[in-house]
Amino acid sequence: MCCLISLVILILATACGSGKPNQLHIPVQPFEYTNQDEKPVGLSDLKEKVWIANFVFTHCATVCPTMTANMANLQERLKEAGAKAELISFSVDPEQDDPAALKSYLQKFDADFTNWHALTGYDFDVIKTFVLRSFKSPIAKDTSSDQVIHGTSFYLVDQSGIVVAKYDGMLDVPYDKIIKDVKVLQQ
Repeated sequence: MCCLISLVILILATACGSGKPNQLHIPVQPFEYTNQDEKPVGLSDLKEKVWIANFVFTHCATVCPTMTANMANLQERLKEAGAKAELISFSVDPEQDDPAALKSYLQKFDADFTNWHALTGYDFDVIKTFVLRSFKSPIAKDTSSDQVIHGTSFYLVDQSGIVVAKYDGMLDVPYDKIIKDVKVLQQ
C-alpha cells in the first residue's frame, strides 16, 4: 500500500512538473533566411526568445489567409496580455514569395513587423527538409496545381530553440492556451 501511494505521488508530481509546455521536444535546425525587409533572420537571432512559427505562402487558395488572420489575431492578443513572443512565418513557396511579396501579403492583415518576420530566400527542397526535420510537419507540392500542401499548426518554440508545443492554427485556435504557455516559458 505504501509503495502504491508513493507511486501515485511520483506520477502526479511528474505530471504536474513545472507547468511548462512539453508536448513536443524537437530541436529546430539552424537556419538563416531573409525576412520581408530583406534582413537576415536566423535561429541565432531568436536565441533567448520565445517564438511561434507557422507555414504559409502568398498565393495560397485555401488555408493560408485564415491562418495568417489567426496569427495577426494572436499577435494582437499577445500584445494585450503583455506576453512577448516573436512570430515567424516561413514561406513554403519561396520561388514566388520574395521579401516584397511577403511584406505586401502580411500588410493586408495589419501585421506589426516589430515582432513578426515572414521568411524566404531558400529553395523548396531546403524548406521541405527544414520543415520535416524541425517541425515534423507535412509539406509537398501539389502536382495538379500551383499550390503547396502544408500543415496548419502554430508551433511554440522555447528560448533554446526547442519546439515544445503545437496548436491548431486554422479552425479552433486556442489563443488563451498559447498566451498562457508563452507566459510560462518567460518565467
